[in-house]
Amino acid sequence: MNNKNTGLIATIAAVVLCGCPGLFAVFYGGLTSIISFIPGADLNFGGSSDPSVALGTGLGSCCAGILFIAIPVAVWYFTMRKKPEAIETTPPTE
Repeated sequence: MNNKNTGLIATIAAVVLCGCPGLFAVFYGGLTSIISFIPGADLNFGGSSDPSVALGTGLGSCCAGILFIAIPVAVWYFTMRKKPEAIETTPPTE
């Protein structure tokens, strides 16, 4: 296998293992953050029914999800980019 095939396999693995859970975490965090503002909502986060705990959980989950989504992007960039050619200089001949 050449370098492009290995990079493609690494990118697909990163998307499946990090990108998909990252999207789930962002959606869960957004939903949890919205639910924290609904009055009378039945909240239970770690045994607490405080809306600020739900908001903190939601925002933390969104931040973690964004980091997980950034991993496949970084893997794609570093494996699929075209590396610059080395500049060869010849010594002067006399």
